[in-house]
Amino acid sequence: MPSTDPATHLRQPPPAPPGVGSGTGVGSGPGTGRGGDGSGGGLDPGSGGGPEPGPGSRPGAGSRPGADPDEDDTLDLHLPAEFLAGPGRGAPPPPGGTARPPADADRFGAGNSASGTELLGDVADWPPVDAAVGVFQLVPVRVERDLAMISGWMNEPGVAAYWELAGPPETTGDHLRAQIRGDGRSVPCLGVLDGTPMSYWELYRADLDPLARHFPTRPHDTGVHLLIGSPSRRGRGLGTALLRTVADLVLTHRPVCHRVLAEPDVRNTASVAAFLRAGFRLAAEVDLPDKRAALVVRDRVPPPP
Repeated sequence: MPSTDPATHLRQPPPAPPGVGSGTGVGSGPGTGRGGDGSGGGLDPGSGGGPEPGPGSRPGAGSRPGADPDEDDTLDLHLPAEFLAGPGRGAPPPPGGTARPPADADRFGAGNSASGTELLGDVADWPPVDAAVGVFQLVPVRVERDLAMISGWMNEPGVAAYWELAGPPETTGDHLRAQIRGDGRSVPCLGVLDGTPMSYWELYRADLDPLARHFPTRPHDTGVHLLIGSPSRRGRGLGTALLRTVADLVLTHRPVCHRVLAEPDVRNTASVAAFLRAGFRLAAEVDLPDKRAALVVRDRVPPPP
């Protein structure tokens, strides 16, 4: 599992320069907002063969969720022990930064809930797990620590096409802070694989999300958005393996949740394929405000044939 020793060095990809143009990507971003859906830009669709989704799936109206740690352009970062601390356990989010437009307030809830965990549980307490591709852990985002890296991923063309957060760091910073300062219905996390931050995830209460206006959700349905940051990590089966792992984590640590949902853009066929290979089923196609989405569901108990 990732070491909590302050002397531990985690290899982290340098941020891409802001303003990189958008392009195709793999990923699933926020459901009824912008971008792709849970596995959009940067999502790796499968464990072998076949196309792989771009850089992530983004929340909101679509889905949108860096470099290979062995490449020469990676940096050795000396990260403090609080790397594994969650919201409310270390320093509070830095002041400043404008909240996202009303759509984000609607999606993430109003108010400051740095220590409120009643809606999704305390993700910071979820331990590392042995996934098929290595030791994996979800680590809640700390803006002051993680913004440069996540913003760099958001400016990668394949990610930008689905997440629509390309631009200066504060564009991404505002999006992150809106979640952290919300009521706990959406939790932004880094995905750390074998000690290296390599993906960005959002877990959210789908039944409290604008998605519920377009699809019949059930109490405690949990949604997922994700992106795999580095193009060099896509197309190697990571996306499918990690989607399966994260769905298992949600269902293990949230016993009241019976379904994990995602809503990738139907055009992102690689992302949709990754979800299906990870044990999700296609439940419907739905028209969201800024995309037509494939609503995919991972059930705790598979429905009868």
